Amino acid sequence: MESQANPTGTQSIERTILVLKKVAARNTAGITLAEVARETGLKSPTAHRILACLVEQGLLMQRGTRREYFLGMLAYELGLAANCHFNLRELCGPVLNRLARDTGDTVFLTTRSGTDSVVIERAEGSYPVKALTQMVGERRPLGSTAGGLALLAAMPAAERDDVMRRNRHRLNRYGKLSETVLDHMVERACQLGYALNDGDILPEVTGLGVVVPTLLGSHYAAISIVALNHRLRGDRREEVVGMMNAEAAKLGETLADAGAAFSS
Repeated sequence: MESQANPTGTQSIERTILVLKKVAARNTAGITLAEVARETGLKSPTAHRILACLVEQGLLMQRGTRREYFLGMLAYELGLAANCHFNLRELCGPVLNRLARDTGDTVFLTTRSGTDSVVIERAEGSYPVKALTQMVGERRPLGSTAGGLALLAAMPAAERDDVMRRNRHRLNRYGKLSETVLDHMVERACQLGYALNDGDILPEVTGLGVVVPTLLGSHYAAISIVALNHRLRGDRREEVVGMMNAEAAKLGETLADAGAAFSS
């Protein structure tokens, strides 16, 4: 619930960042004022003031029949400016391309951002029917994608439980996903040593995810492959997981050598 006291400068900044993250998480379809207020716990007048200021400054834009909010041009420009300091896509490109070439399927690089996962890069294989389930830059709650599930399962239990508790109200937006389904997938990932979405979210789609080894205290990146169910069954599934683990290990060494450090 929103505090009744006048917010400090730091609180105002935290609220603004929270609003930006909520808009970014819904940037494909957009998000309304009412939805922002509900998901942030802010009162509607407060949420409206923040949104209006962000629109005025160009960080957000508003359009559509319901006057939904989307990320604006300034957000895009700031991302371009920051790109020179975060060359994760460049470093990981060869790994994703090799996996896409060798498996024929769609490969994703995912990083953690708080309680969300963010798709940093994607490579498409040659198989004619592609499972393009996520867009580059898309934010989703951790566990709602194969890469995010791998990151979630790799967390210490207490941290994982906290993330799942904070995200539980968001899960039903993604196919068949629910708290019960996510609990089952996390438990299975911990047993297998890799994330498996075996048609649990979208019935026709299977996803595999492995974390990238890191010298840091927590995992911040994962590689995932998503394909039609029949392409990731039986022996081929184990073969693909082996390929992913080998490439993830190489990527971990590359990132360590490059001194790339991305906080969670």
